[in-house]
Amino acid sequence: MRTKRSALVATVMAQLVIVAGAGAQGLPASGDDAVARLDASPRHGEWVKYVAAGGDSVLAWVVYPERSDEAPVVVVVHEIYGLSDWIRGVADQLAAEGFITIAPDLLSGKGPEGGGTESVDRQGAVALVRALDPGEVKLRLDAAAEYAMSLPAGRSGFAVIGFCWGGSTSFRYATQQPNLSAAVVFYGSSAATEALTNIEAPVLGLYGGDDARVNATIPAAEDEMRSLGKRYEYEIYEGAGHGFLRQQSGREGANMQATEGAWPRVVAFLKAELGEG
Repeated sequence: MRTKRSALVATVMAQLVIVAGAGAQGLPASGDDAVARLDASPRHGEWVKYVAAGGDSVLAWVVYPERSDEAPVVVVVHEIYGLSDWIRGVADQLAAEGFITIAPDLLSGKGPEGGGTESVDRQGAVALVRALDPGEVKLRLDAAAEYAMSLPAGRSGFAVIGFCWGGSTSFRYATQQPNLSAAVVFYGSSAATEALTNIEAPVLGLYGGDDARVNATIPAAEDEMRSLGKRYEYEIYEGAGHGFLRQQSGREGANMQATEGAWPRVVAFLKAELGEG
């Protein structure tokens, strides 16, 4: 009897895993699953080097969607940990939605012997990211967008999406680049209030409810953007923590609920602003 019951439980659990896996395919992989998802991806991804201002060479991961026409571009800004496999996985999932994605390694040339993220450990990446010059970051993001839009499969029009430090960078970039079509901020601090007057693109923010440090910057940005007549929409997901999109299994299900709510909203936002909706 125990054997039959064990077999039944195993069968049910296997079915649940299959169903859960199928349901998660429209979401980015978690940090733990990123490499496996990348290895199984049907899309073409490749490492490239592009040139930014002053001959600056930047390594980037580019992923192509499977479509017959030209695609708009999304620039993916990595976390404070640098260009990780998880960020490459996010780029791949955005490509699954029809965008050409480019994720530049903003640590290119900053590591030992001119290396980038791959040349340091996590704490080394954190230290290097904190030392980056915002002006240089802006130029590297500009050049990433230009590179991707100039591809034969690319077309004019681009958005930026960032996570953690990259989320803050995405918000700041919206104040710097008037040709930007849209900016997405995942749990990143808001840009300086005095700079918001320069924003032309709509901004979408996605935040964990248990992330007071970041969320404390939302009200001032919301008030200023409203007074300027600019679009800033956001969602705070109750119980979710900082980095919920990467740490989907955390906080007793709240991070997954936040992921399931935030990601479809991001995709719809980007498609609408880039003319894909």
